[in-house]
Amino acid sequence: MTQESGAVEQTERRWIDRDAATERVDLGDGAWVDVVRRWIPEPDDVYEHLLATVLWKGSQLFRYDHMVEENRVGSWWARGKDMPLPHPALAEATRVLQHRYQVSFDGFALLQYRDGRDGQAFHRDTDMRYLEDTIIAVLSLGATRPWQLRPKAAKHTDAPGRGATHDLAPTSGDLLVMGGRCQAEWEHSVPYLGPQSTVSPRISIQWRFARPVGRPFQGGSYRAPLRYGRGAPLG
Repeated sequence: MTQESGAVEQTERRWIDRDAATERVDLGDGAWVDVVRRWIPEPDDVYEHLLATVLWKGSQLFRYDHMVEENRVGSWWARGKDMPLPHPALAEATRVLQHRYQVSFDGFALLQYRDGRDGQAFHRDTDMRYLEDTIIAVLSLGATRPWQLRPKAAKHTDAPGRGATHDLAPTSGDLLVMGGRCQAEWEHSVPYLGPQSTVSPRISIQWRFARPVGRPFQGGSYRAPLRYGRGAPLG
């Protein structure tokens, strides 16, 4: 087999199981999450390729009075930017998602949680501004990590699990799609597992779309600076 024919064969390969069962978790008030287990039935090749070839970069956030490293590394692919596609499976995934949810994506983000010290606190994707009708698709590859949801109203709770009501815990190849008013009324998190954890890396690929309906979100996003006010941190 020539190198060219091998490349064509890889490009034409079907990576996505379009018949995989979709379970919709109804969160109420127009918010929902679709869960598709083994959306990519054979995810190991995709995971290993992305882990080895993506140019993973760190990023920083301003917290109170100084910059801190974000506890994960990431990358980005955008249509029309003359950027090589990280893997042909992601082209097929984009097409399938756009067709299924009748939306258009400009690109996708790639995030890597390298070990148990990497994670993300509860948050909403408020940087999308319009939160009333959104689609955020999350494809997981690699290690299984907790992936939690809680109502926005539980933000200040001291309850165990910080108010989490769902743990969808995607395994490698699983797809989660947050839709409707999920970003308006719910928060999601990839909890930190700590330095003693032996968990291997997890890669998260994310596609996001927001319809410009309703009132735009006013306030700081997850990445907005945090500063002190009268002795208390303000977001």
